[in-house]
Amino acid sequence: MELKLENTKAQMRKGVLELCVLSIIAQEEAYPTDILNKLKEARLIVVEGTLYPLLNRLKDAELLQYTWRESKSGPPRKYYQITPQGDEFLGGLKETWGELNSAVNLSQQNQIKDEQDI
Repeated sequence: MELKLENTKAQMRKGVLELCVLSIIAQEEAYPTDILNKLKEARLIVVEGTLYPLLNRLKDAELLQYTWRESKSGPPRKYYQITPQGDEFLGGLKETWGELNSAVNLSQQNQIKDEQDI
């Protein structure tokens, strides 16, 4: 039971990660470490090995672009920005998330009501 629950939780997190990453970058251009910190603040723990392939995939799909910036503490850093196509894609993801969120909330309310009627 525990293994199955953890697997389901991991799948749910993966499904919303793209939405979260695009949302963070849509607010302001971001360096990957900043993205990881914001995800951590939101209690969505992601490692670099997961984030970098996702950023590359989103860039290859022309949903993100990046620019190099000099850093005072090391080599130049990539800062990601959302493209107009990425902004449109994010709008579609947000709409879908809203529909899913409403469906889940409604189904849980119905379950609670059914339990109270018993």
